Amino acid sequence: MAAQFQPSVWVSHSSISDFLKCPRCYYLRNVYKSKQTNRKMNIVTPPLALGQVVHEVIEGLSALPQAERFKVSLLEKFEKSWEKVSGIKGGFKDSAEEDRYKQRGVEMLSRVAENPGILLNKAVKIKPRTEKDRLSNFDLPYYLFSEADNIILCGKIDWLEYREKDDSVHIVDFKTGKNEEDENSLQLLIYFLLAKNCQKFNVSQASYWYLDKDNEPSLVALPEEREATERIMEAAKRVKLARQLNLMNCPKSGCFACLPFEAVIRGEGKLVGVSDTNQDLFILP
Repeated sequence: MAAQFQPSVWVSHSSISDFLKCPRCYYLRNVYKSKQTNRKMNIVTPPLALGQVVHEVIEGLSALPQAERFKVSLLEKFEKSWEKVSGIKGGFKDSAEEDRYKQRGVEMLSRVAENPGILLNKAVKIKPRTEKDRLSNFDLPYYLFSEADNIILCGKIDWLEYREKDDSVHIVDFKTGKNEEDENSLQLLIYFLLAKNCQKFNVSQASYWYLDKDNEPSLVALPEEREATERIMEAAKRVKLARQLNLMNCPKSGCFACLPFEAVIRGEGKLVGVSDTNQDLFILP
């Protein structure tokens, strides 16, 4: 009897985080598709809008030659990118709230412009894996994490600084929120594994750059590859099993993570656009 085909299960930091918070939230964000548009969905909030624009401005620098990265003001780029999230498109309830968030973005990028540091150094860009990826502009790094379980690990690393002195890369993750990353977060582990498996240079260090308060990145300890693999594998297998058994209900019959998406399903959200990753974007009253 032929083995039954099992579709690949893609996991990332955001999808695993959704699942660990609430399996129902994971389903609504990562599996469910609208019958009208055949697209997945997301809910726009002011912090999400702010983070999107600041990341877009800074990450875009890596595609430019080193000498040209700061020829155009970051604030000028910010103003242009902000138009995408202005008003209800960014989930802002009024102009006062939008102004507060926009000012935070201005302060972050002003800090970066005054303290560019690693952003002036060579950067490594992970290339599309296949010709199909290149033609479709699919630039999300990914690799076959577990052949036996048909699990693919994917994710986008904010910045990879190339370190000439030891021919290695430095993982840098930009943070636009006010809280520091939880020490139990799987994010760095996933980025470490992606960097190890999706480009040729050794990974020598990693940092978080808290743009709201710091002038430079803060180094964090690199994980051990074996431990990182084991922790991600355990979480990824839980996701795969839940999908296979269709066990993606909220353990609390409604929680902070899934209830906003349930509201969208009930028609209480307002569609404000489509994301660059082809998600329907909603705001809630």
